[in-house]
Amino acid sequence: MGIQLGMIVLYARDLQKSIEFYRLLGLDVPDPHPQRPVSINKLDNGVTMIITVDEVALRFDSQWTRPEGGYQQVVEFFVDDDAAVDAVWNTLTSAGYSGRTAPGRLLGPYATMIEDPDGNVVLITNEPRTNADAPAPA
Repeated sequence: MGIQLGMIVLYARDLQKSIEFYRLLGLDVPDPHPQRPVSINKLDNGVTMIITVDEVALRFDSQWTRPEGGYQQVVEFFVDDDAAVDAVWNTLTSAGYSGRTAPGRLLGPYATMIEDPDGNVVLITNEPRTNADAPAPA
């Protein structure tokens, strides 16, 4: 059986603030439908990223509570080079978002960690391509 990641859901205290953060990151996040507090963004790799409000989590799981302290999850985005990692760090921290780990070689690749408005950690990584990952010559 094959398995593939299809969707990630982020629960936001303030939906508009989260949308603004991910737009500043560089994603084309649409405004939510006026009747539904949900923003749905299908990424180029086929994964759907949904940003919605905490109340939606409670509809699916009446026992859900937002974690206290620490972060809920890490969402990782790949960029093309080390300079792009630095640029994302500078853009987001200059806009007032909390940087958790300054750009550098964390566990191999050059990366940085920044918190979104809800305390989720966004990991920005320059993951160098290996020969196996490179597209086949035409």
